[in-house]
Amino acid sequence: MATLLEVAKLDEVPAGRIKVVEAGGRRIALCNYDGKIYAIADECTHDRGPLDQGELIGREVECPRHGARFDIETGRATRLPAVRPVKTYPVVVNDGSIAVELE
Repeated sequence: MATLLEVAKLDEVPAGRIKVVEAGGRRIALCNYDGKIYAIADECTHDRGPLDQGELIGREVECPRHGARFDIETGRATRLPAVRPVKTYPVVVNDGSIAVELE
């Protein structure tokens, strides 16, 4: 059964930025691309680098360690050395609050 957890306020994640939060014992990177919030696991699948310390380039986040990139909507690895996707989480924004759905 899925659980919806409030993790941040919308104004804490400005456009083009990443904010890491903890929810359900997991580190989740909230990414604001073009005014829409996306949530992904905050860990590169190549070497476990912290994606929140990377750069948001369009709809992709770049790992700060080796430059792997991931699509923040689908989680798909878009640049080597990563080949496995990162986990994505459904997001609900309501009345200025960001909630993430956890399984």
